[in-house]
Amino acid sequence: MKSILKVAFTAALICLVSFQSVAQSKYKCMLQMANYMGEGAYIVVSLINPKGEYEKTLYVMGDDKKWYNSLKEWNKFQTKKHDDISATSGASVTGGDRSITTFEIEDAKLNKGYKLRFESAVEDQKYYVTDAEIPLTTAGLADKTEGKGYIRYVRLNKI
Repeated sequence: MKSILKVAFTAALICLVSFQSVAQSKYKCMLQMANYMGEGAYIVVSLINPKGEYEKTLYVMGDDKKWYNSLKEWNKFQTKKHDDISATSGASVTGGDRSITTFEIEDAKLNKGYKLRFESAVEDQKYYVTDAEIPLTTAGLADKTEGKGYIRYVRLNKI
């Protein structure tokens, strides 16, 4: 009888843990592009862990997979991980344009050394592994972050 109760308790505990959801917050991301000449930029927004490694792809601006290899560092991560990113991708962004997207970030990552990295590439032009990087802190998420390449600035708002 004790073993049956033990098995039933363990099964109930596993079910309870598996149905708990991870607390996440939605963020609206407004990205303003710099004025540049050329094709639309492919931009990937990645969650970077405290060790400086890619952890998760949050959003990809550019939906033609043949150009993903131009985002060299992220592409190395993505080809190993093989995540389906079709639900988190949209159109590329051209010079001077503005893009507004939303994505979710686990609340547990906030103020723990994580960063949001915006990596960018334009056909036949320079590649920026870190066009913009935002510390995943309360203050970092509230600030406007300047880009170093094709991105003029990024602003996030919790929604």
